[in-house]
Amino acid sequence: MNQNAEYSAVNDAVRGQFFRRTWAMITPYWRSEEKGRAWLLLAAVIGLSLFSVAISVWINHWYKDFYNALEKKDTAAFWQLIGYFGAIAAVAILGAVYRLYLTQMLTIRWRAWLTEKHFTRWLAHKNYYQLEQGGYTDNPDQRISEDLNNFTSGTLSLGLGLLRNVVSLVSFSIILWGVSGSIEVFGITIPGYMFWCALLYAAVGSWLTHLIGRRLIGLSNQQQRLEADLRFSMVRVRENAESIALYNGEPNERQRLSTRFGKVWQNFWDIMKVSKRLTFFTAGYSQIAIIFPFIVAAPRYFTGKIELGELMQINSAFGNVQENFSWFINAYSELATWRATSDRLLSFQQAMSDNEQRAPAIDVRPEGERLVIKDLGMDLADGRHLLTDADMTVEPGQRVMLSGRSGSGKSTLLRAMGHLWPAGHGSIRLPATRYLFLPQKPYLPIGTLKAVLSYPQDDSGYAAERYAQVLETCRLPHLVARLDEANHWQRMLSPGEQQRLAFARALLFAPRWLYMDEATSAMDEEDEATLYQALIDELPGLSIVSVGHRSSLKRFHGRHVRIDGGRLQEQQLT
Repeated sequence: MNQNAEYSAVNDAVRGQFFRRTWAMITPYWRSEEKGRAWLLLAAVIGLSLFSVAISVWINHWYKDFYNALEKKDTAAFWQLIGYFGAIAAVAILGAVYRLYLTQMLTIRWRAWLTEKHFTRWLAHKNYYQLEQGGYTDNPDQRISEDLNNFTSGTLSLGLGLLRNVVSLVSFSIILWGVSGSIEVFGITIPGYMFWCALLYAAVGSWLTHLIGRRLIGLSNQQQRLEADLRFSMVRVRENAESIALYNGEPNERQRLSTRFGKVWQNFWDIMKVSKRLTFFTAGYSQIAIIFPFIVAAPRYFTGKIELGELMQINSAFGNVQENFSWFINAYSELATWRATSDRLLSFQQAMSDNEQRAPAIDVRPEGERLVIKDLGMDLADGRHLLTDADMTVEPGQRVMLSGRSGSGKSTLLRAMGHLWPAGHGSIRLPATRYLFLPQKPYLPIGTLKAVLSYPQDDSGYAAERYAQVLETCRLPHLVARLDEANHWQRMLSPGEQQRLAFARALLFAPRWLYMDEATSAMDEEDEATLYQALIDELPGLSIVSVGHRSSLKRFHGRHVRIDGGRLQEQQLT
């Protein structure tokens, strides 16, 4: 993994760019085609959030009357206020339920929109391939599925929480200022002194909270990455279960998994240590906050300047003001997680942007009716040259076989034709007509066998009889009865069957140009001959460029080109 790319967002924050880039990630949804419903939901949620503040103010005034009734032993007022509280509670419950419901609705709609945009971008410009090959970012699946979920829910939770706290702070500050009176300290009269006590208490607490817990941001980011790496390693075991079993590689895999989990364990212990220190402080801070307003307000109560009801109202108002001022303290862990999530999404987006803005070293574009390779050079990441100033032209209807020693660049040449090779120079002009690539290991999506055969097209484009016909032609008659069966076919079928299925896909698709990268390597020579002949017979005029090693393939090609010494050399067919 490229650590510089991973932590670029953190460096941006140091340069003052984090919030600008995060804002740029937040705002598109609110200007999108969904903006009408999004703003309506947001307005409803904000309204219900402010309503919850009004309920709190309502209850604060109730406190005064209720405790005064208790102090005066006024039974009638007591039961009247109990009923009054029941009405307040019913309204508060209704508001809380719908605030949560509408917030969740807005969260999932925002997440769905962001997820679709990230799907589109990740799959465009070959980002999913280049980012994986270049190691520019880790676990893009986690960033799209988990990080986007955490980002949307966290942003709304923190944003609405901050708004609710600001409004609550203003409301209760007015109440606290009005009921706390003034105090004289060293001959100086301080009006609304309880307000200033709450402010000072929260300011000191916020500063100490950040001082104690600031490591949580980096540790949370690291924990998400390590957890994703562990999951990916377990997925690799599942995907390669047969090979591992045949190698008896269980001890080795256990060691690998244990090593990855050891990193998860160690990082989590670091989080625990920081969280323990932070919890010691925040728990103590919260407990002291319960009695602090009584201590500060007690002198005025004992001198008879305020009644019990006013003391309890002051306590409630102080608690709300102090809690609002302390929002940063209470939300610190959530802020740390949100910050780590935002960093990961920003680095993911930056990696995609870098790939999209990277000018292709090899100029590949559809043009004309011939395949034309001109002045082509292909380089490896370490600077070694695979191909130097190569030229080749393939006319429509020709069948060309590419051969060469292992590692000479045969498959890399096909990757360059498919816009997948980043390093080199020169140009490739692909015929603009219908074409298809058959890699050595075909991709079989999870789904019905019809969907596998028709990939990347929709399975409704062909008649059931045609599916059965191509399976028969490609020596897969035992699969005809399973065309409508959904399964994980890549696990169900042998490598040879998978390659025959890819040939059946080619017969369905009926391309004009077919590029094959050792597409028959898992077949015996009899199957190979049958399938090549089927392509030639059923797709007249088909142009083929195929990479292969077997001499038996030569009879199906009119030209033989060998890569030797970094150059394309025409060979005589024998």
